[in-house]
Amino acid sequence: MKIIPKRLPLLPERPRPLIFAHRGCSSLAPENTMAAFKKAREIGAPGIELDVHVCGTGELVVAHDDNFQRTAPEGPNGGGRPIEELRLSEIREIDVGIAFGRQSGIQESPSSGYRGEHPPLLEQVLETFCPDMYIDIELKTRKTKGDSLPVLVADMLRHFGDRALKSVMVSSFNPFSILAFKKFCPTVPTAVIWANDRGVPPLLRHGFGRIIAHCDYLKPSYRQVNGFSRFRFQTLERRPLVPWTVDDPGLARSLLAAGCPGIISNRPQDLL
Repeated sequence: MKIIPKRLPLLPERPRPLIFAHRGCSSLAPENTMAAFKKAREIGAPGIELDVHVCGTGELVVAHDDNFQRTAPEGPNGGGRPIEELRLSEIREIDVGIAFGRQSGIQESPSSGYRGEHPPLLEQVLETFCPDMYIDIELKTRKTKGDSLPVLVADMLRHFGDRALKSVMVSSFNPFSILAFKKFCPTVPTAVIWANDRGVPPLLRHGFGRIIAHCDYLKPSYRQVNGFSRFRFQTLERRPLVPWTVDDPGLARSLLAAGCPGIISNRPQDLL
């Protein structure tokens, strides 16, 4: 008889469905900024998803890409230098709000109130939104060993104590970073993320990373959620699925009705 390992429950005290505003309410405000997280709270989203890197001076910076060329194409951006090479003083000079309207294609102009938005620190976000909102922290790293990011995130969550530990989950495309994080912070639920995309290593495009990471739940691209994957992962392995990025209300309803406990969306304002 196969013994299923004990898994941490996914925010058992929070009402279902779990709705995560992807990088904050990124359809209405610049992604991964305090403005986007406040906008998510303003529209009533109960949770947010964000990405975190370690910068050159050791702080945990909230940003998606390895650099700021896409989100801050104007002004000082370190010449496209990697975040891990930038000092915090340099990051604080980067304006990730000035080009928001232009990039997103929404009707607001670039000068519509987001000029001067700078990449926040993870500590700022936790201090402002925990425990009122739940937070999915995605570790952005390609390292397989000797990585400081999982350790620093674990240390910060322990510093915040129950205030964060009962409101936070940690995820990554990199299963080795999740495995490392679990060693330092075994009480926080974790997930591996995957998609059948060119940017994801072929071995990790269908969820194999879960075997390496020993994670508690899973974050597949919504395109890879079907009857077979739900049966395999949710029923047999007892790992809940939280698909991304789901912006269509009809698709959201069908995924939730099929047993997914939550979804991640750029447009939570359309789903609530």
